[in-house]
Amino acid sequence: MAQCVRSTLTPSRTPQSFFTRTVSAKTQAFASVSFLRTLPEFKGYPKQCSVVMSCQGKDQRQQQLSLDDLVTSNRKGEVLGTIKDSLSNCLSDTNLLETVPGLKSRIKGKVRDIYDAGDYLVLITTDRLSAFDRNLASIPFKGQVLNETSLWWFNNTRHITPNAIVSSPDRNVVIAKKCSVFPIEFVVRGYVTGSTDTSLWTVYKKGVRNYCGNALSDGLVKNQKLPANILTPTTKAEDHDVPISPTEIVEGGFMTQAEFDEASMKALSLFEFGQRVAKEHGLILVDTKYEFGKSSDGSILLIDEIHTPDSSRYWLAGSYEERFRKGLEPENVDKEFLRLWFKENCNPYEDEVLPAAPAELVTELAWRYIFLYETITGSRIDILPTQEPIHDRISRNTSQALSSLRQL
Repeated sequence: MAQCVRSTLTPSRTPQSFFTRTVSAKTQAFASVSFLRTLPEFKGYPKQCSVVMSCQGKDQRQQQLSLDDLVTSNRKGEVLGTIKDSLSNCLSDTNLLETVPGLKSRIKGKVRDIYDAGDYLVLITTDRLSAFDRNLASIPFKGQVLNETSLWWFNNTRHITPNAIVSSPDRNVVIAKKCSVFPIEFVVRGYVTGSTDTSLWTVYKKGVRNYCGNALSDGLVKNQKLPANILTPTTKAEDHDVPISPTEIVEGGFMTQAEFDEASMKALSLFEFGQRVAKEHGLILVDTKYEFGKSSDGSILLIDEIHTPDSSRYWLAGSYEERFRKGLEPENVDKEFLRLWFKENCNPYEDEVLPAAPAELVTELAWRYIFLYETITGSRIDILPTQEPIHDRISRNTSQALSSLRQL
């Protein structure tokens, strides 16, 4: 997992490295390294199963979720008290430079804090919530859920692409090796929807009919399923994402044609696989984004995060068709409802100071992140509060892990 730092991009045929304000990781396939923690593994498809061909002999029954599962489930009652008790104990910032020996520098991303540890990067997933290119709030246990969600998906997509993980010594921490990052986010979409300036529905309703190289027909309506999944890449400007076409990516020197073709194929295959897994669990993976880096041996690796509620949009599948026919918004299991609250109560792009997110919405979002993780993985996440400060726990576990890696 690695994070592209939000900086102005200079086109180049060579991907940016950590020391040019972009960070990532390189390593061999996830299977070749040892985890320090045991993570649940997806059992739905055998390792050799292709993501473009249906597996034989699979149980096609699908879990049906409803809004009641989100609102009134027993599990929500179990975790709600812990979430509320943790509202004032979120991991909003880190400073491991003072607590972990051997770290050289820190770069603060929207959600992750990235530390240079020589041959490795240490990535801390905080509880910060980012949308509209700024931080909106801190959500209890969000960092842990994002980290463990990505680890689960990384572990279960090795048949599609190698990734950059070395180890995960703490529920909020990933250690990775450095590599060169392509300054492109590979956004894949399956539906016409969204509320941000670069979302497909926003640009479509303004009359755009060719978006990032994709020809869009007239007559599409909000939340409609596209005939086929599409790729809508973006580059990273100083403080916002900029849509870009495949032709512009290659001609601008951001990637070679071969690099773009390989990364695009990986992104579309990952999305198709994610949609299938989500469907098995009563969910629709609506859209998401992927980032890739290049290792020293030339391999293209999946980095950053994958299919988290931060990087992805999820809807409940069971009610989608009926609500779409009635012109109603889909029931979502992501941060969209909080994004909409900010759009209704301020101008999140222009207002210098934003209103504080209501505690009940923050609590609800924390629960939705937990719900999504547990629904997809089939495993309960450990969110028991401890007396030890989160930063002290992270510092101790990271120090031990780096010490072990340096002895290899």
